[in-house]
Amino acid sequence: MPDRVPPADGVSPAADGVPTGGPDRAPAVVDGVAHVPERVSAVPDRSTLRLALVVGGLVLAVLLGFGLGRLDGGGPSAAAGAESALSGHSHAPGTGAHEHGADQGAAAQAGGLSVSSAGYTLAPLAATFTAGRPGELRFQVRDAQRRPVTRFAVVHDKPMHLIVVRRDLTGYQHLHPTMAADGTWSVPLTLPQAGVWRAYADFTALADDGRQTAVTLGVDLTAPGVYRPRQLPTPASSAMVDGFAVGYQGTPQAGLTVPLTFRFDSPAGRPALERHLGAYGHLVALREGDLGYLHVHPEPQPVDGAVTFWVTTPDPGRYRLFLDFQVAGVVRTAEFTLDVP
Repeated sequence: MPDRVPPADGVSPAADGVPTGGPDRAPAVVDGVAHVPERVSAVPDRSTLRLALVVGGLVLAVLLGFGLGRLDGGGPSAAAGAESALSGHSHAPGTGAHEHGADQGAAAQAGGLSVSSAGYTLAPLAATFTAGRPGELRFQVRDAQRRPVTRFAVVHDKPMHLIVVRRDLTGYQHLHPTMAADGTWSVPLTLPQAGVWRAYADFTALADDGRQTAVTLGVDLTAPGVYRPRQLPTPASSAMVDGFAVGYQGTPQAGLTVPLTFRFDSPAGRPALERHLGAYGHLVALREGDLGYLHVHPEPQPVDGAVTFWVTTPDPGRYRLFLDFQVAGVVRTAEFTLDVP
């Protein structure tokens, strides 16, 4: 490249065509008018620095908030679907009964009371069974356009949790259907006694744009015959199942998030709890009368063999608690009756 030859008048042209002075800042003369260039500092002034820091902080806050929301499965859809995982968050040691914000309070309403919610509908292909005879429950989850939904998030190791119980809160079953390519779910099901049964589909649907919506839908199943409803056992904080003594400490209160700590014992000593569906226990609470559904997961780790669940009961009433736990590869269910003042 040839050497650049300076203009004869000693003035260097700027990028925008306006001449500037040389290193000694000699004035440049254009059309008889002298132009003295301003000295430009390489160090930005304080106002520029403050503006850069503010903008950078805002960008960082947005990025951090987005990342945390992704970790929590966050966003409005996740909050709206919290009915299927109430109190599914950890609390610092020593935390007592407390209230949550308005969003959490709204999400703490019992689910499973409707066949349709949040744009999704539970559609059983048949709802009548023969009492005591093995059968199969087949159903679809359909969107607002009545199309079968085929994309679901895996939550606690399964894309679909199905709870079945008779309307007198007996005969509890926790099942996991499988889905065909056309969005039809199926699972073997036996309704051991005549009566009206309630089936809850607890799932998180995935929209085409990636949004997740957690929903619990409920539908009645019937087993024709003579129905003899049973009275609930009296409230108690301890229960026996297959030789295991299970008891809890804590007093739920309507509208508050309260810890219930469950302890396990057996003639051979404290049993070694195992993970079942990704957690050290699964707690379902059903409200007597309307069979409102609460599904609560525990703290990540047991403490001294005890498992703590943070339970939010939205309203006073009598509830039936069903606690699934696993020892030596076998899943058992302890049941409790609870009165919430």
